[in-house]
Amino acid sequence: MVNVINLDRVSKAYPDSALLESVSLGLDENDRVGVVGLNGAGKTTLLRLLAADDEPDTGRVTHRRDLRVATLPQQLVLPAGASVRDVVIGAAWLPAGFAAEHEWAGDAAVRTVLDGLGLDRLGLDSTVGPMSGGERRRVALAALLVRASDVLVLDEPTNHLDLAGVRWLADHLARRRGALVVVTHDRWFLDAVCTTTWEVGGGTVRAYEGGYAAWVLARAERERVAAATEARRQNLLRKEIAWLRRGPPARTSKPKFRIDAANALIADVPPARDTVTLHKLATARLGKQVYELSDVSVAFSARPILSTVDWLVGPGDRIGLLGANGSGKSTLLRVLAGTVPPDAGSVRVGSTVRPAFLSQELGELPLGLRVLEAVEEIARRVVLGKREISAAQLAEEFGFTDRRLWTVVGDLSGGERRRLQLLRLLAVEPNVLLLDEPTNDLDIDTLAALEDLLDSWPGTLVVASHDRYLLERVCDRMIGMFGDGRLRDLPGGVDEYLSLLAPAAESPAASRAARADSRAAQKELARLERLVDRLTQREEKLHGQLALHATDYEKVAALDQELRDVKAEREAAEEAWLHAAE
Repeated sequence: MVNVINLDRVSKAYPDSALLESVSLGLDENDRVGVVGLNGAGKTTLLRLLAADDEPDTGRVTHRRDLRVATLPQQLVLPAGASVRDVVIGAAWLPAGFAAEHEWAGDAAVRTVLDGLGLDRLGLDSTVGPMSGGERRRVALAALLVRASDVLVLDEPTNHLDLAGVRWLADHLARRRGALVVVTHDRWFLDAVCTTTWEVGGGTVRAYEGGYAAWVLARAERERVAAATEARRQNLLRKEIAWLRRGPPARTSKPKFRIDAANALIADVPPARDTVTLHKLATARLGKQVYELSDVSVAFSARPILSTVDWLVGPGDRIGLLGANGSGKSTLLRVLAGTVPPDAGSVRVGSTVRPAFLSQELGELPLGLRVLEAVEEIARRVVLGKREISAAQLAEEFGFTDRRLWTVVGDLSGGERRRLQLLRLLAVEPNVLLLDEPTNDLDIDTLAALEDLLDSWPGTLVVASHDRYLLERVCDRMIGMFGDGRLRDLPGGVDEYLSLLAPAAESPAASRAARADSRAAQKELARLERLVDRLTQREEKLHGQLALHATDYEKVAALDQELRDVKAEREAAEEAWLHAAE
């Protein structure tokens, strides 16, 4: 292995915190590193130092000579007037692009990236200015992936990608040559892509072999040996490990270190969720009916979102909603929450239902209050399962320590606001939780704390998320939404959903026809390429003749007209070539 980037005793501090202190690291040419840690621990700062986008206060960062580093930052600045084609192919924001369209249009690797990230549906001529943050992020990610690089540095690349997009990206990166450093809260993605984990925290960076599962086991072993972690965090890790060990064997196949001590930790741990007991509690709190949808239809701008849907949600149901962006998951949650009335049909709600709806927006937070005041505004004491805790204790479970309890809400980061939004939701003591992308902006420790609470929460749960790990952890039933207005039960879970997205196998006759069409298209492409070459050569000869007969005005006029005709014919041939390539 050859190091391509080295950090030698690097330190970096800001006025309010020292993030890295005398950190030494090496990145090899084929390393695949996942970076984890709390929000604000210094993960993004570490990426910026690796990419040489920022300078250390002390120490040194060295790159191998002629190293090509491509980065995807959290905050994107793309030229508002540029098209998707300009950004992805023309490199409107990168130092080097493709010289001409025919260099990429016939490139299978480039087309694979465009299709995999759904840019064919956005349209290459669409302007990036009016696009959503998620669409702009996919455009920027595609621009990086279509170019050769030695090191790829990605900060939250899975944000705004649906389940199919996350799987495609994981498969693509697994096949890619070169080094990779990625920050993401998607734990399934970390296990699927990364072979090394760097944990950032306390001014240091600790390296572990393996992905997320390996890191959880190693951290538990370290904390068990040190015996210096408080009881709440230790119990949380034990439960997390129990879940991992009961999952698919592949989750624990990567770690090379000794795991006997970690196994001893979980020897007497009960199941992550006592489903029978929780169902009995939910029935007692909710009765027999929660939601009953009959012939429900909803449409926006004449586009059907839900079409004559019949659906029952019962007490204790733990349902995950799977679907691409725009398939109707948020609309279905809003119908259940009562904020979007159906255009047709009826929604019957049980008389004892007390729902709490977590939207993707943060507008309902009181920005002028302090954190503790914002929680106590809802309730001073909260009952969670069998526990009664104070507002301050609930805030602590979501990572708000004594110092942060008195921070003004308006000064919190995006991840901290999301945490506050969640705990205010739980403080209402609902018996039905409707969660729309609850993992957005949350770090891995907060996600584990949220899952721990949901494991023991006695009520009905409906979650829309692209976080596969969370869905498989807290949900017992999956519902697929494929953009046709229908709901489809998925006994096979996420795997069944992804398999249904794959295109259906072609019939033999259709396959033969497709191959014949492909051969014809290849012949047409070859013919047009030869024609463009001949016309280009003719243009060059005409330019030479114009220079040779510069004093013969009649000859120049004739040659100039011929040159115009040849140019027009060449441009038409190139346009035809582009259409054929597509």
